[in-house]
Order: sequence, then C-alpha cells, then structure tokens
Amino acid sequence: MAKPRTTFICQNCGAVHARWAGKCDSCGEWNTIVEEDPAGGIGGGPGKALRKGRAVALTALSGEIENAPRILSGISELDRVTGGGIVRGSALLVGGDPGIGKSTLLMQAAAALSRKGHRIVYVSGEEAVAQVRLRAQRLKAAETDVLLAAETNIEDILATLSLEQRPDLVILDSVQTLWTESADSAPGTVTQVRSASQAMIRYAKSTGAAVILVGHVTKDGQIAGPRVVEHMVDGVLYFEGEGGHHYRILRTVKNRFGPTDEIGVFEMTSGGLREVSNPSELFLGERNENAPGAAVFAGMEGTRPVLVEIQALVAPSSLGTPRRAVVGWDSARLSMIIAVLEAHCGVRLGQHDVYLNVAGGYRISEPAADVAVAGALVSSLAGLALPADCVYFGEVSLSGAIRPVAHAAQRLKEAEKLGFKSAVMPKGSQDVPDASRKSSIEIANLPDLVSRIAGGTILSRERDVDES
Repeated sequence: MAKPRTTFICQNCGAVHARWAGKCDSCGEWNTIVEEDPAGGIGGGPGKALRKGRAVALTALSGEIENAPRILSGISELDRVTGGGIVRGSALLVGGDPGIGKSTLLMQAAAALSRKGHRIVYVSGEEAVAQVRLRAQRLKAAETDVLLAAETNIEDILATLSLEQRPDLVILDSVQTLWTESADSAPGTVTQVRSASQAMIRYAKSTGAAVILVGHVTKDGQIAGPRVVEHMVDGVLYFEGEGGHHYRILRTVKNRFGPTDEIGVFEMTSGGLREVSNPSELFLGERNENAPGAAVFAGMEGTRPVLVEIQALVAPSSLGTPRRAVVGWDSARLSMIIAVLEAHCGVRLGQHDVYLNVAGGYRISEPAADVAVAGALVSSLAGLALPADCVYFGEVSLSGAIRPVAHAAQRLKEAEKLGFKSAVMPKGSQDVPDASRKSSIEIANLPDLVSRIAGGTILSRERDVDES
C-alpha cells in the first residue's frame, strides 16, 4: 500500500514545500507553512479512474461580436468602475481595509438592484441575519426584496441557490470565511479559499448569475489569500480611503470587461455612502491659496480628470540624515525629483527635512505629478506662494527634461471648468486648444520652472516671447 503523501503550503503566497519550515522561501513570511492533504481541494489526486474526455467544437476567430449583457445598479460611480455595469455570469472580487465600507457599499448596491426588479441574494459569513438587517435599516434598504442568509459552507450555499429561482447577483461576505467539505484544511487557508472561490466561479459561469466575493486585505494592502484567486475572477476592485477622511475611492485593478484605471468616489455619511460626481471640488475644498508649498495637480484616473492639491513642507533639519515623509505618492519618485533638483537646478535639499502630502488622502500613481511636486518643493523652500489659479502637470526625466503626458486637453478643460485660468505643462503637448495654449506656460526643462518660481514670473509669458 502506498504511503499517504502530504504537502506543506504557505498560507500567505500559496507556495508548496516538500517539508515544514519556519520561514517561506518564496515570500519570506514566518510561521505561515501548514501541512495539508493534497487529496482534497484543487490540485488533489483523482479518487477514481479518470473518464474519457469528450471532443469540443472549434470555431473560427472571426465572427459576430456581441456586447456582454450587463446589470446597471443605478449607482453611477459603481457602474463606472465596473465598465458600465456588472456583467452577467461574471465574478468580482472586492477588497478593502476593515471598516472601510465594503459591506455598506454592497448593501446599497443590492438594494438599488432590488428596486429595479433584480433578484439579489446576500450571504454573510461574518454576521448574523439580525446584524445585516440593522445595517439595512440604517441605509434605508430594509424595504427591498434582498434575500439574506448567514452561512459559510459552500455546499449548503449552492444547494440553497439551486432550490429557488436563479438570482441575478449573489454577494458573499467574505471569501475567507467560506469552507468546502472537499478540503480538509481550516477556513481561511489557501486550499479553502481557492476551492470555495472556484466553486462559486463555476456556479456563476454555468448559471449566468453574477457573483461578488468580498476579500480581506493584509497589512500590506493586498487581498489576503492566494494570488491565484485574483487571476480566477473577472474583476478585482479595491475600496480605499483613510480613516480620518470622509471620502472613499473604489479603484479597478483588473477588469476583463472594461478599463482597469477607472475610479469611483464616494463620501461616507451617517446614512451610508454618497456618490461624488465631481471629486475635484472635494479634494480642493479646504485649500489655502496663499500658503507656500502648495500646487494643484491636474491628474487623470482612467477617463476622468481629477484636480488635487499637492502640499510640500521643506524645513531645516537637525539630524544627520534628513527626514523624507510621503503620504499619497511614491517615496522613491520623490527621492528622484529631489536628486534632479539638486543635480540640474542647484536646489539644495540635502540639509532639509522634506514632507509631501496629497490633500484629502488621495493617492497618485501617474508620473505626470512630477512637475507639481517639484513646484511645491521649490515654493516651500523659497517661501513663495504659487499662483492660486494655475495647475501643473508633466513628467520629469533624470536629465531634467519635462516630457509630455497624455490627455493634456482633458486636464486643461477640467481646470477651466473649476475656475483655473492658466497651466504649467510640458512643451509640445498634443491636442491642446489654441485658447488654452495662449493662457498657459509651456516649459521644456525643470530649471526653467525653478527660475520662474524663484523670480516670481510663473505667469509671465515674456520669456516665451523673447525665446521665440
């Protein structure tokens, strides 16, 4: 008789080891390797003889294309992030910090869909039915026809769904609490999360019902569990926000049926989440126009232009190694901007502490914010306030040159709509209207920007006329 074979799987990254060890060689985490039976769950050996495969029909690559049928929730910010609505038969994974508002968002979405006549099933693995009802009453969603259940066993959930009419949407909160009898490990382990997710995805594909899985996040901000789950689902959404701020951002990082760089902005109120149709006004609401070290960045999130204030504070340091603190931006990119300012512009920041903050807790990921950051740093160091009606965007290279960025016309249009009269943008920007180009300053390198700020001529076009 063959000896039973066991494997050791890391519960953080899903790596398989031949023997137990205190530290995972793949991800470097300690005490995350657990012994599991490979006979159960995904990847387990067959319990009986394999059946003979059946032939499937092969089709040509060319042919008619049909748009994926979608379910519109009526919450425009959620529909924007999902690419125009939730696709029938798709599986979405929603992650976020504890208490950020994931359950609130999904309850409001479930109520909105139910009011439109859709059949919605909400399965909670963390709360009792009474607790879910209390949240529904607070959100004024208790009068809807959303069906509730408090269950964690996958087999029982699938059996319940098969008894009634097929739902349009199934919400499972959360995937870390689900478990299946086909795996012997505890709920929340890699095998259980993977097996439960695959079972629900299989149900979605076979029945046409959309499934939303809620996932916990780790201390690093990533969805807990094996990364393979993110590859299995059709879309991955992150619900972000700072505890001290009242706004929340729903960000797409994967979407097989739409763009992957859209965001939806919500405001947390006592009655639930409220949509923010113009996030630029929210991020600029508490702006001090006369303070040095503040620059308004005209950014893009997918197809949506967003204006946000970047704040910098440069102060003399008494330490041998000055502090570099960043909130809402990449710290490595800040170090690069400081190095370019010192190497090509003569701006000495080696003996100063540098603090950089993106107002409102907003997070910027695009390199087009380089010019705004550089302008804020120079403004704080010189003690000169930048013009209040000017926006900045452009990418800075290591040589000090400023490169054009995409969607310059949309950035300028959003700035004009909010009352900004001028812009500092890279030279050679495409598709910029002549009227906007005449009222803006085009710069080719970072020393030009620094000299304009230091000389107080950031709005003057005399230099451009002389050079031409």
